[in-house]
Amino acid sequence: MIAIRSEREIDILRQANQIVGEVLATLAGLVKPGVTTEELDRVAEGMIQLRGGIPAFKGYHGYPAATCISVEEVIVHGIPDDRVIRKGQIVSIDVGVYYKGYYGDAAVTVPCGAIDAQRKRLLDTTDLALSRAIKAARTGNYLSDISKVIERTCKKEKFGVVRAFVGHGIGTEMHEEPQVPNFDTGQRGPALKTGMVIALEPMVNLGTHRVKVLEDGWTAVTADGKPSAHFEHSVVVREEGGEVLSANDTLVWGRREDGKL
Repeated sequence: MIAIRSEREIDILRQANQIVGEVLATLAGLVKPGVTTEELDRVAEGMIQLRGGIPAFKGYHGYPAATCISVEEVIVHGIPDDRVIRKGQIVSIDVGVYYKGYYGDAAVTVPCGAIDAQRKRLLDTTDLALSRAIKAARTGNYLSDISKVIERTCKKEKFGVVRAFVGHGIGTEMHEEPQVPNFDTGQRGPALKTGMVIALEPMVNLGTHRVKVLEDGWTAVTADGKPSAHFEHSVVVREEGGEVLSANDTLVWGRREDGKL
Protein backbone atom coordinates (compact mmCIF):
# COMPACT_ATOMS: atom_id res chain seq x y z
CA MET A 1 0.00 0.00 0.00
CA ILE A 2 1.22 3.48 -0.89
CA ALA A 3 -0.03 6.05 1.62
CA ILE A 4 -1.88 9.19 0.55
CA ARG A 5 -1.17 11.83 3.18
CA SER A 6 -3.66 14.42 4.41
CA GLU A 7 -2.69 18.09 4.42
CA ARG A 8 -2.37 17.87 8.23
CA GLU A 9 0.13 15.05 7.87
CA ILE A 10 1.98 16.88 5.10
CA ASP A 11 2.32 19.91 7.36
CA ILE A 12 4.06 17.79 10.03
CA LEU A 13 6.24 16.18 7.38
CA ARG A 14 7.14 19.68 6.21
CA GLN A 15 8.17 20.63 9.76
CA ALA A 16 10.35 17.51 10.09
CA ASN A 17 11.97 18.18 6.73
CA GLN A 18 12.58 21.83 7.53
CA ILE A 19 14.71 20.71 10.47
CA VAL A 20 16.59 18.46 8.04
CA GLY A 21 17.11 21.35 5.62
CA GLU A 22 18.38 23.65 8.35
CA VAL A 23 20.86 21.04 9.57
CA LEU A 24 22.11 20.38 6.04
CA ALA A 25 22.61 24.08 5.39
CA THR A 26 24.60 24.46 8.61
CA LEU A 27 26.80 21.42 8.00
CA ALA A 28 27.45 22.43 4.39
CA GLY A 29 28.81 25.74 5.67
CA LEU A 30 31.14 23.91 8.06
CA VAL A 31 32.76 21.73 5.39
CA LYS A 32 36.31 23.07 5.36
CA PRO A 33 39.77 21.51 5.04
CA GLY A 34 40.78 19.94 8.36
CA VAL A 35 37.25 19.31 9.68
CA THR A 36 36.40 15.70 10.59
CA THR A 37 33.15 13.99 9.69
CA GLU A 38 32.67 13.19 13.38
CA GLU A 39 32.70 16.90 14.22
CA LEU A 40 29.96 17.53 11.67
CA ASP A 41 27.89 14.70 13.12
CA ARG A 42 28.05 16.16 16.63
CA VAL A 43 26.79 19.51 15.38
CA ALA A 44 23.90 17.82 13.55
CA GLU A 45 22.79 15.77 16.54
CA GLY A 46 22.79 18.82 18.79
CA MET A 47 20.76 20.87 16.31
CA ILE A 48 18.16 18.15 15.83
CA GLN A 49 17.67 17.66 19.56
CA LEU A 50 17.49 21.40 20.20
CA ARG A 51 14.58 21.64 17.74
CA GLY A 52 12.64 18.85 19.40
CA GLY A 53 13.52 16.14 16.92
CA ILE A 54 15.23 12.79 17.15
CA PRO A 55 18.09 11.77 14.83
CA ALA A 56 16.28 9.20 12.71
CA PHE A 57 19.37 7.33 11.57
CA LYS A 58 20.91 6.75 15.00
CA GLY A 59 20.12 3.21 16.08
CA TYR A 60 18.30 2.39 12.83
CA HIS A 61 19.18 -1.27 12.28
CA GLY A 62 22.14 -0.56 14.55
CA TYR A 63 23.54 2.44 12.67
CA PRO A 64 25.83 4.27 15.15
CA ALA A 65 25.57 7.97 14.19
CA ALA A 66 23.10 10.81 13.68
CA THR A 67 24.11 11.42 10.07
CA CYS A 68 25.64 9.67 7.09
CA ILE A 69 28.65 11.63 5.82
CA SER A 70 30.22 10.17 2.71
CA VAL A 71 33.48 11.58 1.33
CA GLU A 72 34.69 11.14 -2.27
CA GLU A 73 34.34 7.45 -3.25
CA VAL A 74 31.82 6.73 -0.48
CA ILE A 75 28.36 6.68 -2.06
CA VAL A 76 26.12 6.42 1.01
CA HIS A 77 26.10 5.36 4.67
CA GLY A 78 29.50 6.81 5.47
CA ILE A 79 29.87 6.52 9.27
CA PRO A 80 31.24 9.75 10.79
CA ASP A 81 34.64 9.25 12.39
CA ASP A 82 38.04 10.94 12.61
CA ARG A 83 38.44 11.13 8.82
CA VAL A 84 39.72 14.60 7.94
CA ILE A 85 38.12 16.34 4.97
CA ARG A 86 40.65 17.72 2.49
CA LYS A 87 40.53 20.54 -0.02
CA GLY A 88 39.29 19.43 -3.43
CA GLN A 89 37.14 16.60 -2.09
CA ILE A 90 33.35 16.32 -2.32
CA VAL A 91 31.26 15.49 0.74
CA SER A 92 27.76 13.98 0.74
CA ILE A 93 25.71 14.74 3.87
CA ASP A 94 22.53 12.74 4.54
CA VAL A 95 20.25 13.73 7.44
CA GLY A 96 17.10 12.12 8.81
CA VAL A 97 14.81 13.47 11.53
CA TYR A 98 11.90 11.94 13.46
CA TYR A 99 9.49 14.65 14.58
CA LYS A 100 5.94 14.38 15.97
CA GLY A 101 5.54 10.86 14.60
CA TYR A 102 6.80 11.58 11.08
CA TYR A 103 10.14 11.43 9.26
CA GLY A 104 12.18 13.90 7.26
CA ASP A 105 15.05 12.88 4.97
CA ALA A 106 17.28 14.80 2.58
CA ALA A 107 20.88 14.88 1.37
CA VAL A 108 23.27 17.17 -0.46
CA THR A 109 26.80 16.91 -1.81
CA VAL A 110 29.08 19.91 -1.38
CA PRO A 111 32.66 20.73 -2.38
CA CYS A 112 35.44 21.30 0.10
CA GLY A 113 36.97 24.41 -1.40
CA ALA A 114 37.76 24.44 -5.11
CA ILE A 115 37.14 21.17 -6.94
CA ASP A 116 38.19 19.97 -10.38
CA ALA A 117 36.00 20.15 -13.47
CA GLN A 118 35.03 16.46 -13.35
CA ARG A 119 33.73 16.66 -9.82
CA LYS A 120 31.87 19.87 -10.54
CA ARG A 121 30.21 18.27 -13.55
CA LEU A 122 29.22 15.30 -11.40
CA LEU A 123 27.61 17.55 -8.77
CA ASP A 124 25.84 19.69 -11.36
CA THR A 125 24.48 16.67 -13.22
CA THR A 126 23.22 14.91 -10.10
CA ASP A 127 21.56 18.10 -8.92
CA LEU A 128 19.93 18.53 -12.35
CA ALA A 129 18.72 14.92 -12.24
CA LEU A 130 17.02 15.61 -8.91
CA SER A 131 15.46 18.81 -10.29
CA ARG A 132 13.99 16.92 -13.23
CA ALA A 133 12.79 14.11 -10.96
CA ILE A 134 10.96 16.61 -8.77
CA LYS A 135 9.18 18.05 -11.82
CA ALA A 136 8.24 14.52 -12.88
CA ALA A 137 6.64 13.82 -9.46
CA ARG A 138 3.37 15.02 -10.92
CA THR A 139 -0.14 13.64 -10.51
CA GLY A 140 -0.95 11.32 -13.41
CA ASN A 141 2.64 10.41 -14.18
CA TYR A 142 4.02 6.99 -13.33
CA LEU A 143 6.90 6.06 -11.06
CA SER A 144 8.95 5.11 -14.12
CA ASP A 145 8.77 8.71 -15.38
CA ILE A 146 10.91 9.70 -12.40
CA SER A 147 13.33 6.81 -12.86
CA LYS A 148 13.77 7.42 -16.58
CA VAL A 149 14.48 11.13 -16.32
CA ILE A 150 17.18 10.55 -13.70
CA GLU A 151 18.89 7.87 -15.76
CA ARG A 152 18.71 9.85 -19.02
CA THR A 153 20.19 12.95 -17.39
CA CYS A 154 23.16 11.07 -15.96
CA LYS A 155 23.83 8.70 -18.85
CA LYS A 156 24.11 11.69 -21.16
CA GLU A 157 27.21 12.67 -19.19
CA LYS A 158 28.43 9.02 -19.14
CA PHE A 159 28.13 8.79 -15.36
CA GLY A 160 27.18 5.58 -13.53
CA VAL A 161 23.73 5.58 -11.91
CA VAL A 162 23.75 3.51 -8.72
CA ARG A 163 21.33 0.57 -8.81
CA ALA A 164 22.00 -0.96 -5.39
CA PHE A 165 20.24 1.88 -3.52
CA VAL A 166 17.01 3.67 -4.42
CA GLY A 167 14.59 6.35 -3.27
CA HIS A 168 11.53 5.49 -1.21
CA GLY A 169 8.23 6.55 0.24
CA ILE A 170 8.44 8.34 3.58
CA GLY A 171 5.95 9.21 6.30
CA THR A 172 5.34 7.50 9.63
CA GLU A 173 8.19 5.15 8.71
CA MET A 174 11.57 6.11 7.32
CA HIS A 175 11.26 3.72 4.38
CA GLU A 176 7.80 3.09 2.93
CA GLU A 177 6.41 2.02 -0.40
CA PRO A 178 7.08 2.72 -3.18
CA GLN A 179 10.73 2.09 -3.87
CA VAL A 180 11.94 4.71 -6.38
CA PRO A 181 14.73 3.41 -8.64
CA ASN A 182 17.06 5.94 -10.25
CA PHE A 183 17.14 3.86 -13.43
CA ASP A 184 14.61 2.42 -15.87
CA THR A 185 13.55 -1.03 -14.63
CA GLY A 186 11.41 -1.69 -17.70
CA GLN A 187 8.28 -1.57 -15.54
CA ARG A 188 5.85 1.37 -15.52
CA GLY A 189 5.24 1.15 -11.78
CA PRO A 190 2.34 2.71 -9.88
CA ALA A 191 0.55 5.86 -10.98
CA LEU A 192 1.52 8.94 -8.99
CA LYS A 193 -1.34 10.40 -6.96
CA THR A 194 -1.69 13.73 -5.17
CA GLY A 195 -0.59 13.40 -1.55
CA MET A 196 2.00 10.68 -2.03
CA VAL A 197 5.24 11.60 -0.25
CA ILE A 198 8.49 10.22 -1.64
CA ALA A 199 12.18 10.74 -1.02
CA LEU A 200 13.89 11.22 -4.37
CA GLU A 201 17.63 10.59 -4.19
CA PRO A 202 19.81 10.09 -7.25
CA MET A 203 23.19 8.60 -6.37
CA VAL A 204 25.59 9.03 -9.27
CA ASN A 205 29.18 7.91 -9.75
CA LEU A 206 31.92 9.43 -11.85
CA GLY A 207 32.73 5.95 -13.14
CA THR A 208 31.01 2.59 -12.82
CA HIS A 209 27.57 2.20 -11.23
CA ARG A 210 28.83 -0.79 -9.27
CA VAL A 211 29.02 -0.69 -5.50
CA LYS A 212 31.10 -2.39 -2.81
CA VAL A 213 30.03 -2.48 0.86
CA LEU A 214 32.89 -2.41 3.36
CA GLU A 215 33.39 -4.76 6.30
CA ASP A 216 31.48 -2.48 8.70
CA GLY A 217 28.33 -3.52 6.85
CA TRP A 218 27.32 0.08 6.14
CA THR A 219 29.85 2.06 4.13
CA ALA A 220 29.08 1.73 0.41
CA VAL A 221 31.86 2.80 -1.96
CA THR A 222 32.26 2.90 -5.72
CA ALA A 223 33.78 -0.32 -7.06
CA ASP A 224 36.41 1.64 -9.02
CA GLY A 225 37.25 4.13 -6.26
CA LYS A 226 36.01 7.16 -8.22
CA PRO A 227 33.92 9.93 -6.55
CA SER A 228 30.17 9.76 -6.08
CA ALA A 229 27.44 12.40 -5.55
CA HIS A 230 24.11 12.14 -3.70
CA PHE A 231 21.29 14.69 -3.73
CA GLU A 232 17.92 14.07 -2.05
CA HIS A 233 14.65 15.82 -1.22
CA SER A 234 11.44 14.59 0.33
CA VAL A 235 8.60 15.75 -1.94
CA VAL A 236 4.81 15.62 -2.15
CA VAL A 237 3.25 14.60 -5.45
CA ARG A 238 1.15 17.53 -6.71
CA GLU A 239 -0.75 18.39 -9.89
CA GLU A 240 2.00 20.78 -11.04
CA GLY A 241 4.96 18.63 -9.97
CA GLY A 242 6.64 17.72 -6.71
CA GLU A 243 6.40 20.07 -3.74
CA VAL A 244 9.78 20.07 -1.98
CA LEU A 245 9.41 19.71 1.79
CA SER A 246 13.10 19.83 2.68
CA ALA A 247 14.22 22.95 0.79
CA ASN A 248 16.27 25.53 2.65
CA ASP A 249 16.79 29.10 1.43
CA THR A 250 20.41 29.08 2.58
CA LEU A 251 21.29 25.96 0.60
CA VAL A 252 19.28 25.47 -2.57
CA TRP A 253 19.51 22.13 -4.37
CA GLY A 254 17.10 20.28 -6.61
CA ARG A 255 16.02 23.60 -8.12
CA ARG A 256 18.36 23.78 -11.09
CA GLU A 257 16.83 25.13 -14.28
CA ASP A 258 16.38 22.45 -16.90
CA GLY A 259 19.33 22.05 -19.25
CA LYS A 260 21.65 24.42 -17.41
CA LEU A 261 24.77 22.77 -16.05
